Amino acid sequence: MTPSELTRRQFIRTSALGTAALASSSMAQHQAAFGERTITGADGGWQTFSLNQGWLFGGRMKGNAALQPGFDDAAFARVNLPHCVAKLSWQNWDPANWEDIWIYRRHFRLPKELARQRLFLHFEGVLTGATPVVNGRSLPERLGGYLPFQYEITEFVREGDNVLAVAVDSRWSNVPPEGSPRGPRSIDYLEPGGIPRPVRLFAAPQIFISGVFAKPLSVLDGERRVEVSYTINAAALPPQAIRIEAALMDRDRVLARAARSLRLEKTGETETTLTLSGLGSVRLWDVDAPSLYDVVSTLFVSHKLAHQRQTGIGFRDARFEIDGFFLNGRRLRLFGLDRHELFPYVGFAMPRRVLRRDAAILRHEFNCNFVRCSHYPQSEAFIEACDGLGLMVWEELPGWQYLGDAAWRELAVRDIRDMVRRDRNHPSVVIWGVRINESANDPALYRRTKEAANALDGSRPTSGTMTRRSTQSWLQDVFAYDDYHRAPGGGVDIAEPLPGVPYFVTEAVGQFNYQTGRGFGSRYRRAGDLSLQEQQAILHAQAHSRGASHARLAGVVAWCAFDYGSLLNSYDGVKCPGIADVFRIPKLGAAFYQAQADPDVRPVVEPAFYWDFGPETPSGPGGNAAIFSNCERLELFINGKFHAAARPDRANFEHVKYPPFFVNLAMDGFGKPELRIDGYVGDRVALSRSFSSDRAKDQLLLRADDSKLIADGSDATRLAFYAADRFGALRSFTGGSVTLRVAGPGVIVGDNPFSLAETGGAGAVWIKTVKDRPGLVKVTATHSWLGAESVPILVEPPGAEHRL
Repeated sequence: MTPSELTRRQFIRTSALGTAALASSSMAQHQAAFGERTITGADGGWQTFSLNQGWLFGGRMKGNAALQPGFDDAAFARVNLPHCVAKLSWQNWDPANWEDIWIYRRHFRLPKELARQRLFLHFEGVLTGATPVVNGRSLPERLGGYLPFQYEITEFVREGDNVLAVAVDSRWSNVPPEGSPRGPRSIDYLEPGGIPRPVRLFAAPQIFISGVFAKPLSVLDGERRVEVSYTINAAALPPQAIRIEAALMDRDRVLARAARSLRLEKTGETETTLTLSGLGSVRLWDVDAPSLYDVVSTLFVSHKLAHQRQTGIGFRDARFEIDGFFLNGRRLRLFGLDRHELFPYVGFAMPRRVLRRDAAILRHEFNCNFVRCSHYPQSEAFIEACDGLGLMVWEELPGWQYLGDAAWRELAVRDIRDMVRRDRNHPSVVIWGVRINESANDPALYRRTKEAANALDGSRPTSGTMTRRSTQSWLQDVFAYDDYHRAPGGGVDIAEPLPGVPYFVTEAVGQFNYQTGRGFGSRYRRAGDLSLQEQQAILHAQAHSRGASHARLAGVVAWCAFDYGSLLNSYDGVKCPGIADVFRIPKLGAAFYQAQADPDVRPVVEPAFYWDFGPETPSGPGGNAAIFSNCERLELFINGKFHAAARPDRANFEHVKYPPFFVNLAMDGFGKPELRIDGYVGDRVALSRSFSSDRAKDQLLLRADDSKLIADGSDATRLAFYAADRFGALRSFTGGSVTLRVAGPGVIVGDNPFSLAETGGAGAVWIKTVKDRPGLVKVTATHSWLGAESVPILVEPPGAEHRL
């Protein structure tokens, strides 16, 4: 079973006939966080229990005594999941701080009504190896950190106290993406260890639905249907035939039904299929209207309801053709960014709310229609958010250039199978990356990975990023090229697509030096070279414009959305190619993406400079200052006096919808002038923004992403703070420190105090809730000279989720 089929949007209640009715939207949101609820049936039904709270963390493991149930763990620290084994800052990560074996323990008691149930222990991901032990019984070791795994533990649990111990091996290991003898410096991202994803216990009847793949077919014609493939798991054979029913649901409306009876011939797993047809009225899933439906599957054993589950799907036709990418029959240019899932302070160990926020940033703030999950399968919370936001996804197996030995390659093939099983019901996923990122050709391996993906899905093409422009021994369906090459005279160029194959660009810009055409470096630090920062948005605009000049090119996915922890070409352990920093705060480089929005929905005026006359820019932004906007023309005023008018530079950026504007803003900063930019759509001022160069009027701004949290001990929200001018625009290169104080049931995840000088004037921490302690949290931030600012966050009681 996969979490995509267990953590859906709505709670299903059934009558004796299995007719579905949908609960309230608040319950729907709660269901998405905690999985299926109880369905009473012949064997007591199905229940999901969260095991995210109440763990005991013993640090580095010394011997095996802590794996035994009688071990005295009173001195262990109490933690909740997700959890990272090391205490981290936002920079200067050292793998020695997590490369060890660590011990976690979790006590639980089973309710009496589960006595006849089958019990499954489910992990969504552990970095990098895990050996669970239940009441002293060791389970097989799991190698690899980014995909789910589970065990049936029915025979190992007992009445009274049960102890789950987990030895987490975070050492450099012979598993993808690791394995190179060069160690952590051999891959371009760091992997802090721990249990960064949820853990659950499933209580199942003796016969249950263990897998569902609901595959829409012939989406664009009159034969539109859903082929639903089932895996039925039976511990014993029933005396009569079982019955399985499927219903396609649009909220509380049944659109189609199908059913069949079958006699189980063996214990273990049995496969069967149903087809839902007559679906002419369904709405298609699209980037601007991501319509979602549920396939509700009901299993009857001995004429009694045994199990019910729902699987979210979307109807869409996504095709990579030789002449471009087509969504639902129309040509659509892919416009996107690559994303790492690393965060400051905790590595990969962020809760669902924070992971989903990244998808919203990409779709709504950066206006992307596509994201590449680089270079590993990312959390299902993120993928689910992409489903609901209309953000298309490239999902790929873990890896970065290195190919290991035979055992390593077997794990790579296993990862493909696990990735496809987990994510094949998500409509946002439109392509599988089945090659290790930027690796050499290996026909034997990549024939196997392609076949593994096709055997489990078959509805999506396969690909893998290439650094060599040749289809020799390539084997895949779509050619994906990491294009870092310089145009004659400087700037970004994008190569003509290779003939005869669907083609798109999966990396561009990054940290490549487009002035010399040689070398990489930590180029776009907010606290670094300002002239480089001002170039970043221009380079991204060039990449997308020059990519769009090739009619056959499916689109450009640029490197990358967010800075991340790395030991390669980094500054103090942070690599800085992102258009936003590690805190997800946009840099100047984000201006191009922010401007690619419909001005009727969200007018944008974003300078690719800071309005300042300090030591870095004594003459202001200069004679060719870039402003990104989706307006038709701009008018600029200095101290209220008209200075210049500008129109978009369509001559040099003719293939992007909203090109940059360029204006002469070289001037003497005497008198600390103010800048006003009015953006016009037609004869109407759609947006007016002002900027102050007077640092004496600067302020500290404090912003929380969410005003409400849940008191489950895991939920969290970002708290961003930055120096700003009197109009709220970020002020670069502000020093000093920010000290944070929390009143109420919340804890700070991050550096406190926080040095702004090291981040160029902006930073963030996260505020995490305390388990079962609702109330009002008030966070006060005080800067060395900019004063203090406070924000309230309401922490609400947790819902009635199942816990042990």
